[in-house]
Amino acid sequence: MNAHFDDTLVVVPTYNGLHDLSRLIGSLPLDAINLYVIDSSSTDGTASYLQDAGIDHRIIPQREFNHGATRQKAIHDRPGYRYYIFLTQDAYLAEPDAIARLLAPFTDSQVGAVCGRQLPHLDANPLASHARHFNYPATSRTKSMADVAELGIKTAFMSNSFAAYRATALEAVGGFPSHVILAEDMYVAAKMLQQGWKVAYAGDACCHHSHDYTAQQEFKRYFDIGVFHAEEDWIRQAFGGAGGEGQRYVRSELRYLGWQRCHWWPTSFLANACKLVGYKLGQQHRRLPERVRKSLSMHKGYWRTAQ
Repeated sequence: MNAHFDDTLVVVPTYNGLHDLSRLIGSLPLDAINLYVIDSSSTDGTASYLQDAGIDHRIIPQREFNHGATRQKAIHDRPGYRYYIFLTQDAYLAEPDAIARLLAPFTDSQVGAVCGRQLPHLDANPLASHARHFNYPATSRTKSMADVAELGIKTAFMSNSFAAYRATALEAVGGFPSHVILAEDMYVAAKMLQQGWKVAYAGDACCHHSHDYTAQQEFKRYFDIGVFHAEEDWIRQAFGGAGGEGQRYVRSELRYLGWQRCHWWPTSFLANACKLVGYKLGQQHRRLPERVRKSLSMHKGYWRTAQ
């Protein structure tokens, strides 16, 4: 691949993920891209690795990390690019031309953001594999507010693990928010759609990224999603709720497991029950004592600044 992306910056926030980060960087076409890493004071040798590799980076205090604000800090630190691609340290490109494919939808000047396809890690368990197959199909699609009647809240679907943003569109919506517990990607996509931008899903731009979450981790993650939806209720008002998405997911997962992996059925039922209970509790988080909210949350740092 001879393409060069002089107008694009690839940003990776990191924290104590040296093994994953080195795998990601090894998958990137370093001779063709601009790379910037923001590390939250890792203690596993990440800073030395970045220094020795000559990779442009910045170290910030761990307590300053914020899903949205840290990504916005990268744009502030390295302004002037036309497009910004954000990857998480535990993802890596599935093919050398994934960057080019991710940027391709920007040929439509109304596309403000593009989400790439995520494939499960090669050693992912069946539940993690199904989650990626369910949420990240092979078919590409460009969406606008005209699709809300059909897709509901999934119109604004976006991921912070492998996505690209047009700088002018990001600026138009005020950049990444600093006040959300997670889903800063969906927040930005929803704002763009409301302002008349389109968001695209590039099913041919693939990375590997998945999590083998335990039932407890699923509970905590969905608690935080419930918090996000409660705090940003304007998104559900504008795009609708998930509808029967949960039931469709469970049915799809059981079909995916099949009889051959029926020993995973109890784990599936437990994990999905934890998601539902966690989400419902997260929606009602204001009724819970602060210490309980923090104990139920995956992103505990959020509660230091939450009002």
